[in-house]
Amino acid sequence: MNVLTDNLSLFREGFIGTVELTVVSGVIAMVLGVIIAAFRVSPVPPLRVFGTLWVNILRNTPLTLLFLVAFFILPKILFPDMDSFVLGVTALGFYTSSFVAEALRSGINTVPMGQAEAARAIGMSFTQVMRVVVLPQATRAVVAPMGSIFIALTKNSAIAGSFDNVDLFNVAKTLSNDGYDIAMIFLWITVAYLIITYAINGAFRLLEHRMEVAR
Repeated sequence: MNVLTDNLSLFREGFIGTVELTVVSGVIAMVLGVIIAAFRVSPVPPLRVFGTLWVNILRNTPLTLLFLVAFFILPKILFPDMDSFVLGVTALGFYTSSFVAEALRSGINTVPMGQAEAARAIGMSFTQVMRVVVLPQATRAVVAPMGSIFIALTKNSAIAGSFDNVDLFNVAKTLSNDGYDIAMIFLWITVAYLIITYAINGAFRLLEHRMEVAR
């Protein structure tokens, strides 16, 4: 118990850091995921090609490799002054966006084609069809998969702790180096991750329930 009580402020800082990494990279993943999913079903061939390449490349690239690119190549090419948090959420957000896009695309495929065709027939643009007709229905179908994606994102955020980000994994390394019992460290780190993931799971279950009632 001493490992927690003696380092409560450090645990709190790591917990908040993990939540911040998850939330910010999750927002990036959602925004990019919606755009890429729209590209994947776009009637414009170059956009479909771009969306396909985005998903296939990012989904099949190890996340650790993306972090290496973000931290050691990206600053040299584009943004030399970016801090570790921005680089970390960029790597996490881009990687997760490919999974979000595929989940949304599967949801889009559940929407009857006739609805989109009817919307186009009354003069709606592709963007309007996606925003008003398709995406609201597709979202209902992918709430549960999205919950799993964001839980995975929370666990993947631990990699950011190896790249100068303050999170729960970074706290574990610090306490281990200070000589605390590794078993107790991992026990409390596990409890902290469970709190976050159970909160995400509960939020998506509530969202799924409300959207089912709305349907």
